[in-house]
Amino acid sequence: MDRELNGAMKSVSINSAQLNGHNNGGGLDETDRVGVAQGAALSATEKITTTTAAAAAAAATKSATAATYATTATATTTKLTTHSPQQIALLSAAEKSKMVHELCQQLLLTDEQVQELCYRILHELRRGLAKDTHPKANVKCFVTYVQDLPNGNERGKFLALDLGGTNFRVLLIHLQENNDFQMESRIYAIPQHIMIGSGTQLFDHIAECLSNFMAEHNVYKERLPLGFTFSFPLRQLGLTKGLLETWTKGFNCAGVVNEDVVQLLKDAIARRGDVQIDVCAILNDTTGTLMSCAWKNHNCKIGLIVGTGANACYMERVEEAELFAAEDPRKKHVLINTEWGAFGDNGALDFVRTEFDRDIDVHSINPGKQTFEKMISGMYMGELVRLVLVKMTQAGILFNGQDSEVLNTRGLFFTKYVSEIEADEPGNFTNCRLVLEELGLTNATDGDCANVRYICECVSKRAAHLVSAGIATLINKMDEPTVTVGVDGSVYRFHPKFHNLMVEKISQLIKPGITFDLMLSEDGSGRGAALVAAVACREDILNGKK
Repeated sequence: MDRELNGAMKSVSINSAQLNGHNNGGGLDETDRVGVAQGAALSATEKITTTTAAAAAAAATKSATAATYATTATATTTKLTTHSPQQIALLSAAEKSKMVHELCQQLLLTDEQVQELCYRILHELRRGLAKDTHPKANVKCFVTYVQDLPNGNERGKFLALDLGGTNFRVLLIHLQENNDFQMESRIYAIPQHIMIGSGTQLFDHIAECLSNFMAEHNVYKERLPLGFTFSFPLRQLGLTKGLLETWTKGFNCAGVVNEDVVQLLKDAIARRGDVQIDVCAILNDTTGTLMSCAWKNHNCKIGLIVGTGANACYMERVEEAELFAAEDPRKKHVLINTEWGAFGDNGALDFVRTEFDRDIDVHSINPGKQTFEKMISGMYMGELVRLVLVKMTQAGILFNGQDSEVLNTRGLFFTKYVSEIEADEPGNFTNCRLVLEELGLTNATDGDCANVRYICECVSKRAAHLVSAGIATLINKMDEPTVTVGVDGSVYRFHPKFHNLMVEKISQLIKPGITFDLMLSEDGSGRGAALVAAVACREDILNGKK
């Protein structure tokens, strides 16, 4: 079980104008000594106004830097192929460490590369938002139809349904005064035969569980609003209308693709006829994360997930969202679900991808898809580390060339191992040795442990910097003086340095004078769903619809 590590729990407010060399008390690790460029970084927006000459110079610098990294990595790979594992095993600990560091250069992003990433992310966001380019855009920037955020005045009882895997949750949330709430929930299994049966079977099963839940919690006779978190690819056509694009995660229920899943749920509830539920909204977990944080912090305008997957949503100006047909001219913003995990599917990330990223992609269930996500998320981080370890071990640099069956098996270096290894204090390898023992590697030296930790640091720091480039780009695009980012996901929660790495990098990338903070979300897919329903009800009452 992942254990919560204090480093990821802090909420820190940073003013970018104060941040020359800021490190938020995080301390340097070995990766800080490599690839640091001098001078202040430009924001993504400022970069667009750079003169052609400056852009050419930057491109030349970038090419030179990339070439240097590629040359270093290639030279190290040449050493690995021209020296036998027996010869390499005879090298000193310092020489082995140097080879590890050289090979890992390709995993470290220079300031110029991060700046280029910001520019490319902004370009892809604009393609997703524009009507003409949206159909071919990788970063889809789907309209969520959420225009109102919680203001803290929401009151009453609300249901939430959280469907995103082999189990689903039903929650009853009672919103009270002073940002207080009571929450009760239950998890229900979805049997395998229902996961691959008909859509009618699936939604009848969900409706039955909803009915049982309401009876158990003594709200069987009440009419309650419900927020529906549906964590599958969804083409949303309204706050309460969304068509399933495709099933994922082992589901293959017939008669659901290209159908309105809200209507399918309503129909199943109506077929039973025993409970009164108003489905007020459908959303994904990223939207829920933002809503959950915005209830307590009204500056929260960005939602971020860094867990098994990776995604972000943000409040965009209505005029920028060309696919959104605004109904109320008084409402100036709409929430956009970026689906930025697919950034790079068109090759935009190739300039920073490595042999290990390509290996991950080729062996994934969706080659060529979700390129950005595969460089960041918890589903792949441990496997990236494993691939580097295998290469180093086969070359004789690590563990005297002695591997193990577990180390050589895909998917068995869990992402939680990265967090545990990096949680060791400097010079201490207690967690690292425990992890290596689980991998069947019992003869590791302190030098081996230090190299394993360095590899973990390179992979996790790169992930944090990639996410930070995205978040900084959104903050600069929104151009508001103060922004809170609501964050959820196992990588952010449990990695001991991820929060600090993000704060430091975002601070370098945002425009001077903008203040931001990262806020850990509490149950976005549950409480966040109830809050979307609560806000929808609040607006209905204000508009006289009820």
